Formats: sequence, structure tokens, C-alpha cells
Amino acid sequence: MKFDWTQGALAEGLRQYEAGEFFVAHEEWESVWLGSEEPDKTFLQGLIQVTAAFHHLQRNNRLGTALLLQAALHRLQRYPAHFGGVSVDLLCNDIRDRLQALETGDPAPQPISVRIQPAEPST
Repeated sequence: MKFDWTQGALAEGLRQYEAGEFFVAHEEWESVWLGSEEPDKTFLQGLIQVTAAFHHLQRNNRLGTALLLQAALHRLQRYPAHFGGVSVDLLCNDIRDRLQALETGDPAPQPISVRIQPAEPST
């Protein structure tokens, strides 16, 4: 599958994610996930878990946030540094930072969400 972050459900989900509308982003990406095949399906599932995690954080459910971020990290860290047009390394590092903040009881770091940034693979 070709990931196009400039139009369609992926782009709309990214826009909603960046606006802090995590539940809506989750729904947009889930519509793509339903029709995907591996390895894209598991990658999208990881992104969906990230959006669900931050939806839980908005509702002050720190345990649910941590569990979903751990599940997302487990899925995403198996991918190369760049996959699906996203900087997976940056995303996974941000997830680890958020998990550490949750474990130490620190207030939610800003920005509240991790960076899901379409990126060009390095050459």
C-alpha cells in the first residue's frame, strides 16, 4: 500500500491528530486499517493505539494511556527507521519519553502527543 499523508483518510486523521482530536483521528485511520494487509496493517494498528492512548490521557486515564503506548511501541519498534512515510525512530523515541513521564508521575509533557510526522527516508 502507498501511504499518502496529503489526502484522504490518512491526511484527515493526521490533521485531526495534530489538532488534538484523537478519537476522530483514530476513526479515520481505522477506516484505512480495516482494508490493509501486512505489514501495513500492524503499522496502522500501532498508530491507532497511539491516538487511543492520547484520547485516554485527555480523559485523565494514565494507566490506559501507558498500556496503549506500550502496545503501540511493541508494534512500531519492529519497523525500519522510516516506514509508511513516517519517521518511526522519532515516533518511538517520543513514545518512550511519554512512557517515562507517565512512570515518574510527571505532568503530561508538551506537546501532549507524540510526533507522527511524514518524513522522507534518508539516503
